[in-house]
Amino acid sequence: MKAWPALAICLIQGILFLAHQFILATWIAFWPGLAPAALHGLRAVMLVLAFSFAAASLLSFRFSILPVRAFYWLASVWLGFLNYFFWMTFLLWAVWYGLCLAHLAAHPGTLRPLLAAVFYGFAAILALYGFFNARILRIRRISLAIPNLPASWKGRRAVLFSDLHLGAIQGRRFCRRLVATAAAFNPDIVFLPGDVFDGTRGDHQRQVAPLAQLHPPLGVYFSTGNHEEFGDPSQYLKELSAVGIRVLGDALVDVDGVQVAGLSYHTASSPLRIKAAFDAMKIDRARPAILLNHAPARLPAVAQAGFDLQLSGHTHGGQFLPFTWITRRVYGQFTTGLHRFGALQVYTSTGAGSWGPPMRVGAPPEMVVLTFS
Repeated sequence: MKAWPALAICLIQGILFLAHQFILATWIAFWPGLAPAALHGLRAVMLVLAFSFAAASLLSFRFSILPVRAFYWLASVWLGFLNYFFWMTFLLWAVWYGLCLAHLAAHPGTLRPLLAAVFYGFAAILALYGFFNARILRIRRISLAIPNLPASWKGRRAVLFSDLHLGAIQGRRFCRRLVATAAAFNPDIVFLPGDVFDGTRGDHQRQVAPLAQLHPPLGVYFSTGNHEEFGDPSQYLKELSAVGIRVLGDALVDVDGVQVAGLSYHTASSPLRIKAAFDAMKIDRARPAILLNHAPARLPAVAQAGFDLQLSGHTHGGQFLPFTWITRRVYGQFTTGLHRFGALQVYTSTGAGSWGPPMRVGAPPEMVVLTFS
């Protein structure tokens, strides 16, 4: 393993360990008087849980057997619950100290357990809501006016869905449901701007097989996301090509008078590589140009190159609180939805799937139906 992934794993694991210890210490403080056996058992459980997600993730990159997938699912779900337990623990201490300062904590033996039950109960409800909310796909309908659009494209319909994250959690059944939903709109073209796969080991051929049922007259187009590039992306590209998807790796094609291009995630991470890719595409500024770029980034370069529309994903809209706020700090208004960067229109999808915890709070999953005019 290279040095930087090992360091990243150690850092993340250290954070997870401290988060579990923080929650454990608070639990003991607010529910005093636990029997020694119960206390030892609680400590042992929290220790196992603290290392569960890192262990499950490492195993899922090497094995795709049922026990590993089940372990990854359980660890991912717990990670989502941990998120809310962790932030509610901070809030719990803040409220407790506030009550103490206001001299409203005269009976801590009675008040502390009640407060803990309320705050941790609310955290569990939020996590459960996020778990079920992630399974309800929203349909976004967007009308796009693009300059110099050929007459044949006016009124045409495109379907955009990104970030499926097919792997240990979302699999063939999930993909089949998305394909059935997309096909119901009778799209003329379909766009997949990255992260079709989660990057874990699995039967990728079986996972993407339902995509072969998409038969839009103008085709299905894909560009890589960061999860396809965790390792060698060729295995993923081969499976997508096998089901009839056109992979656009730093390439531009003409689709009935409209230029459709795709940037690989690796290329999009470097201004120099982006410039070289755009120069090689020889974009015709007199005709409309659409770019598939996984992350809503490098917008000045994209606009300068002459593109009219960029379709992105990657952000998941933050997927769930509080990461919805953090993502907004990184990508600003381009975190989700349709926005302009000068003459360039940018649509960023919250994605259809999820990464890590299969939960969504504040950023529901979506499929986008685009109508051109």
